[in-house]
Amino acid sequence: MCLAIPAKIIEINNQMANVEVGGVSRQASVILLPDASPGNYVLMHAGFAISLVDEEEALETIKLFEQLAAGQ
Repeated sequence: MCLAIPAKIIEINNQMANVEVGGVSRQASVILLPDASPGNYVLMHAGFAISLVDEEEALETIKLFEQLAAGQ
């Protein structure tokens, strides 16, 4: 089973984005999303941003992941 997690794009340089996931910065390729821009939320899997996602949906998903991590 694969898992994609929501991440917020902080900046893009060439086709690599600096994204924030749970307060941690990571690098992700945005080669699959030519319309992606800073401030967008994306689903990230295996180092690639694979889909743009609505901010409200992304924040709700992040909240659910946090609850799972806390054992709630």
